[in-house]
Amino acid sequence: MKFNYDNPYPSTRLPVFARNVVSTSHPLAAQAGLRMLYKGGNAVDAAVAAAAAMTIVEPVSNGLGSDAFCILWDGKALHGLNASGRAPQAWMPSYFRSRYGAGAATPPKRGIDSVTVPGAVSSWVALSERFGKLPFADLMEPAIDIAERGYLLPPVVRQKWAAPVDELKSLPGFAQAFLPRGRAPSVGELFQFPAAARALRAIAASKGEAFYQGEIAQALERFSKQYGGGLTQADLAAHRPEWVKPIAKNYRGYTLHEIPPNGQGIAALMALGILDKFDLASLPVDGVASQHLQIEAMKLAFADVYRFVAEPHSMEVTAEQMLDDAYLASRARLIDPGRAQNFAAGNPVKGGTIYLTAADESGMMVSFIQSNYMGFGSGCVEPSFGISLQNRGHGFSLNPDSPNVVAPGKRPFHTIIPAFLTQNGQPVMSFGVMGGNMQPQGHLQTLVRMLDYRQSPQAACDAPRWRFNAGLELNVEASMKSTTVQGLNDLGHRMEVIEDSYQDFGAGQFIWRAGDPGAEGYVAASDPRRDGQAVGF
Repeated sequence: MKFNYDNPYPSTRLPVFARNVVSTSHPLAAQAGLRMLYKGGNAVDAAVAAAAAMTIVEPVSNGLGSDAFCILWDGKALHGLNASGRAPQAWMPSYFRSRYGAGAATPPKRGIDSVTVPGAVSSWVALSERFGKLPFADLMEPAIDIAERGYLLPPVVRQKWAAPVDELKSLPGFAQAFLPRGRAPSVGELFQFPAAARALRAIAASKGEAFYQGEIAQALERFSKQYGGGLTQADLAAHRPEWVKPIAKNYRGYTLHEIPPNGQGIAALMALGILDKFDLASLPVDGVASQHLQIEAMKLAFADVYRFVAEPHSMEVTAEQMLDDAYLASRARLIDPGRAQNFAAGNPVKGGTIYLTAADESGMMVSFIQSNYMGFGSGCVEPSFGISLQNRGHGFSLNPDSPNVVAPGKRPFHTIIPAFLTQNGQPVMSFGVMGGNMQPQGHLQTLVRMLDYRQSPQAACDAPRWRFNAGLELNVEASMKSTTVQGLNDLGHRMEVIEDSYQDFGAGQFIWRAGDPGAEGYVAASDPRRDGQAVGF
């Protein structure tokens, strides 16, 4: 692919060209990964070190109590890792209805009853053991140093930190951990997290065992019990990350790979499969017609994903059936170029997140994502080890007819999705766009810009985005051309122009393989909607 490196969009970033690259949403985490590469480590070592550092420097988005997913190219083959946690054994619909009333539709959004088993630490261990080069303890060193010595808060993290304080300040452990002066830290103010440093030291020394079977597991059970939760040491000890085969869809001569359900990555594959029936490249890149087709394809995909996707054993249809070419062609025929529509689910034939990426000159490429879900997750923080717990349990349903109904040991519907692009079986790009249901929408919009319009990864990252919410409702960035906004409005899309891009439109990190990694290397991009950075040598 020969990109056009003329960037038509305002940007605070330039592409980074290097043979060894780390791209994250915080510069200190990117530097943590780069330190591992300088020490002789590989891209997996860099990704794990960066991920550990991210739990400290962007705690609103992720923490030691997060879940995680990964897709990586080891130099010869593609591998997927699902490290999302499962429901405590105590969880079933009756558990929640007895606590929150017969009318409850889901587990709560916040609090201890939104916490499933955290999987992120297990992903670090699994990746390091199978593919890493450096000792696992080395990978925790940068995060431990940052947690103990502290760091000065950057602007975007501070904005995201302050937003949910009123909602979370009374939840167990939150104020002690994240309101050290009785308020959210200010930009440029020092934040230290000694409790998390203690946890990281225990994780480093035990290769993660302390978290799932040792002193941290014991502390988490005590904390859960103290506040009436169902999470136990037995739930933690039973957790295992799962190596999975990524699902894939071809588009414009390339192949996009995503983690299979219980995640929403299939939405991006379905939308691209629908768009493959249209000649987007013949339409202006930022024009009404191209954007309308992308929006409608995304809406069709979400209609099916929200109806069918759950744990694979609970789904009425398979991922393969949802990705069937004939089925997607039938969905594509529903799109009317002249008007916006509110689509229902079809009938397939039955038979707050952080993202980072790293690549090295040996050819290894890592696409990694971890998340506490909504800002600060459950809002609950175990105080002795600083474990900020996710709220993924809120992703379950209490409807017994739903494929996503809560059950003991079941994994909830997940929003976080790493992505990977190949061509003819060879690696091309590791990438992701964080931000709830914006993630598959971000995958779609950036890939279309790169593959249909040959925009560079940084330009695709910088370009204005839309975000589908529900029905005919869309958010669009204020930087989108006013004529395009008006044109979409005329087609029936209900548009809300958002001035604050940090909150609604995700943030991506991209590493594109420019050729032989040892000779030509990579081109990397980092989203200007966050404080991040792509670095390399």
